[in-house]
Amino acid sequence: MADVFRGLNLLETLKESIESNKLSDVKDAVEDLLISRINLAVVGDRGDEKDSFINSLRGLGPEDEGAAPSALAAVSEEVMGYPNPKHPDFRLWDLSPVPDASPFEPGGYMDRVKFLRYNAVFMTFTHAPTSNSVEVFFEARSLRRQTVYFVLLASVEDTEKTLEVKRTTSLDILTSQGVTQPKVYVVRPSTLEKFDFSSLIDDMTRDLPEIRAQALLLALPTLTSALVTQKKEAFKALVWAAASLSGGMSAIPVPMVASMVDSSIAVRILTKAQLSLCLDDESVERLARQRGVDSVRLKGLRACALSVEVTKGEVKKRLAAAEKDLATVSSKLVEMAMPRHACTVSRSFVAMLQALNGAIDEMATDAEKMVAVALGEGG
Repeated sequence: MADVFRGLNLLETLKESIESNKLSDVKDAVEDLLISRINLAVVGDRGDEKDSFINSLRGLGPEDEGAAPSALAAVSEEVMGYPNPKHPDFRLWDLSPVPDASPFEPGGYMDRVKFLRYNAVFMTFTHAPTSNSVEVFFEARSLRRQTVYFVLLASVEDTEKTLEVKRTTSLDILTSQGVTQPKVYVVRPSTLEKFDFSSLIDDMTRDLPEIRAQALLLALPTLTSALVTQKKEAFKALVWAAASLSGGMSAIPVPMVASMVDSSIAVRILTKAQLSLCLDDESVERLARQRGVDSVRLKGLRACALSVEVTKGEVKKRLAAAEKDLATVSSKLVEMAMPRHACTVSRSFVAMLQALNGAIDEMATDAEKMVAVALGEGG
């Protein structure tokens, strides 16, 4: 846990807000993370690869309810929005392709599709980026929008060799049009854990504002064990923020901050964790179907009761147990968790921190086991 506290920039930002008694900022951060409010746009020719990419980002297969339909050529000029079934405020927007017209006005296209409303934009292609797409990229950069990414979507016919040729060609095109140090991320839409998707997400989390970056991580499906770890760390920052509000901790004692642990916020956090880590029955069954694994086997890997179902009774039991065990909590943990100038920290803060962090650890362990089996890495 020490590594998590030291490593999360978000946690340090939250601590600074507590030190300045900006409790409303911390409360807003908690709500943002619980809701996962973020909008991503996908630009490119409509086809199976783009549809599969949009669906996979939401943890869906083509046969699942709410999946993006294929063959949308008839409505290619429309902007199509797709919410995540588990995180409705995480939305994917399918934008119409950048036209091939010449001359081309990138600002007009961007206005039409409301380009600047999205937190990040994927400029997708299956062969090479078009010159007009590069113009849109430059226009976005001129408007200080850095979160625009060139993504080469692999088709079912592509091999590693053909994809490398396409990547090299694409980089040459971008360089010839003046893009400095261009990046092209190769992504296989149906199996995002392969190729460059992890690198893409790492770069996005660095480029996005901290709250949006964490919201992205929490809403993505659990594709790899590394992503499970990132989710776990984000949840521990969320737990700290919620505990600081519920437990009453500040640089200056603030009236009206609850001194009792609010079990309802704990239930909300752990419910969000269950959904984010794809531990609920529906997510497990969907994963099993997509990967050709027995769903009963996957469900049997859930050792933590909260992985199966988050109930208020189980949460209260864990909080009560943590209250009794406060004597075993090291002073180093409390010191590390507190803001530098905090003068108050309640028992409920420490209890909530310990109970929820322990639960997050257990749930993440279950998620890691399921990911390993789904990817063929488990025994």
